[in-house]
Amino acid sequence: MKLKSILVLLVAIVFTLGVVGLAFAADVKGKVTKVEGSKVTVKTADGKETTVEVKNPKEAKVGQDVEIKGDKVQKKAVTGGY
Repeated sequence: MKLKSILVLLVAIVFTLGVVGLAFAADVKGKVTKVEGSKVTVKTADGKETTVEVKNPKEAKVGQDVEIKGDKVQKKAVTGGY
C-alpha cells in the first residue's frame, strides 16, 4: 500500500512539473542558427542559444531574425535603414 502511495505521488509531481514548464515557456527573440524538423534554434541578443519546438518551422530560415511566441515563429520586421 505504501509503494502505491509513493507511485501516485511521483506521477502527480511529474505531471505538475510538466504543466508548469509549459506555462512558463518564454517568448524567444533572436537569429535562427539551425532548423531541424519542428525544432528551431535561436541565438538571443545575450549570446545564448535556445531550441524551441514550433508548429510552423518552415517560417524560419537560418540567419533570419525571428520572434517565437508560444509555439509559433514570427518573422521580425526590419527596422531602421542601412
